[in-house]
Amino acid sequence: MQDLPAALPGYGPLRATRIRAAQTDRRRGKLLESIRAAIEACDLRDGATVSFHHHLRDGDGVLNLVMAALAQRGLKDLHVAATSIFPVHAPLLEHIASGTVSRISASFISGPVGAAISRGALDLPVVLRTHGGRARAIAHDELKIDAAFVAAPAADALGNLSGRSGRTACGTLGYPLTDVMSAEHVVAVTDTLVPFPAAAIDIPQDRVDHVVLVDSIGDPAGIASGTTRPAEDPGSRAIGAQAAAVIAASGLLKDGFAFQTGAGGISLATAAEVGRAMAARGVTGSFCAGGITGFHVEMLRAGLFRGLMDVQCFDLEAVRSYQSDPRHQAMSAAVYAGPHVGGAVVDRIDAVVLGAAEVDLGFNVNVTTRAGGEIIGGSGGHADTAAGSRLAIITTRLTAAGFAKIVPRVGTLTTPGETVDVIVTDGGIAVNPRREELAGQLRAAGLPVVGIEDLAARAAAAASRPVPPRAEGRVVAVSEYRDGSVTDVVRQVGSPAHR
Repeated sequence: MQDLPAALPGYGPLRATRIRAAQTDRRRGKLLESIRAAIEACDLRDGATVSFHHHLRDGDGVLNLVMAALAQRGLKDLHVAATSIFPVHAPLLEHIASGTVSRISASFISGPVGAAISRGALDLPVVLRTHGGRARAIAHDELKIDAAFVAAPAADALGNLSGRSGRTACGTLGYPLTDVMSAEHVVAVTDTLVPFPAAAIDIPQDRVDHVVLVDSIGDPAGIASGTTRPAEDPGSRAIGAQAAAVIAASGLLKDGFAFQTGAGGISLATAAEVGRAMAARGVTGSFCAGGITGFHVEMLRAGLFRGLMDVQCFDLEAVRSYQSDPRHQAMSAAVYAGPHVGGAVVDRIDAVVLGAAEVDLGFNVNVTTRAGGEIIGGSGGHADTAAGSRLAIITTRLTAAGFAKIVPRVGTLTTPGETVDVIVTDGGIAVNPRREELAGQLRAAGLPVVGIEDLAARAAAAASRPVPPRAEGRVVAVSEYRDGSVTDVVRQVGSPAHR
């Protein structure tokens, strides 16, 4: 070996190279034989925080597989930090009852888990964050993840992951993109192992520590849970037409228009009307954002928009589009909605159309609990997009299931009224008093603008059931705004859940 000086000015000490034999089988890469082996490799202990993503939505199988393995290992007091929880995740209730799980945080919770939490299944309150707020909490070490388990539709042995290939292809992987940046350990769980290098990499190998091959990560048919096509009933179509007319009257419908809708039937009916208006005016929009459906893909292919910014594919047509069209681009939850990134995609949106479980006289919106207080959802990107967009429109019927949806005070405040501009219902349109100029534009366009108090009175008159009083039990969940402040708490309803 060449003689080397001990040190050099301006460089410092010189360290001689020592070639050592590989301590692991590098040809094997990062493959482990089981989820149990991955848990051991991550050295998970009691009290650990494990995260999961929901791109497979109600078809996800990974959360249940991993939690079963954690329970078999005898771990206790775990924090499940999922992006969202669906009915398919009902086995979590067994792990809560056994003490394996003591804490849960998410952006959305539906199904049996939400019902049980509402009835006191957990001693500690659940934390409900917005999508952007969760990304901010991870980046700022408020949510520290010990192990992120990524459901990977395809993976190679070195940990390159793709959502575009494999028999369980789900499209974009926007939510775990945020988790893998900060988690202490990252485990890819896949049912399709492909030769290195994986094609169309969505998460690169330098962010993945271990890869586990399982029989199935879930059912791709469950991706399309919820409404992903425009509503066709006359009432919904009428609300959609009015919401589209609000956008047109606002002056925002011009070249470069950026748009987002939720996946609900009325929201997509609005998008259909907006698309017709864009075609009639010769308007080409810049992008559609958020969770993308096949309907948004149709708008892209029709030339109404130049691109799609996609954090999550809502159906298989969107998955196919992401596989084949470079205009259909992925984004992480942080890029999508993080208030800490200095210009998220939500801040570029001109108009967003969102739904509501309830709206109150202060334009506050509830998408967290149903009438009576049971947890049925959470903000997701609702509060993020309302805050970032230039025009936030809430579409809703006056009543549902006999209950008024325009109420004196929402059961749970999810999205603050100061970020909501317009409420469009089957009984008229209410404009936030903060937007007097917009109200004038809508009246000039001949739209039926009324006061929010009028809408509440019409809703109360049409309701067949009284609005239940707010629950008064102990706090079972905390609703956080995107900046980490608390918008509301959810209190226990009914009899305590079986413990």
